[in-house]
Amino acid sequence: QVQLVESGGGLVQAGGSLRLSCAASGRTFSRYNMGWFRQAPGKEREFVARISSGVNTYYTDSVKGRFTISRDNAKNTVYLQMRSLKPEDTAVYYCAARLQNYGLYDYWGQGTQVTVSS
Repeated sequence: QVQLVESGGGLVQAGGSLRLSCAASGRTFSRYNMGWFRQAPGKEREFVARISSGVNTYYTDSVKGRFTISRDNAKNTVYLQMRSLKPEDTAVYYCAARLQNYGLYDYWGQGTQVTVSS
């Protein structure tokens, strides 16, 4: 069982930056593939970025060049550094974990709100 707790959300002006953190419980964090998702009001949850256990990364097109996902296995934490934020980045951001390289994520955090004002 893995528990995930996100933090770092808040209100920021367009063009600003935020860093989200996701702290994971358990001793096997380094084995997990981690992902960030977001859900805007009235929209379905969408994939944002992922990082493998081997630190390979992948991003959705809309955040490439602006967001960076990273992990610190010593701290059981995955990060999402967000720069050049836009109002359309406003959403609840969730982190997720899975052991498999593909397929559904097994564990989810409770989410953290990011609001970007214009």
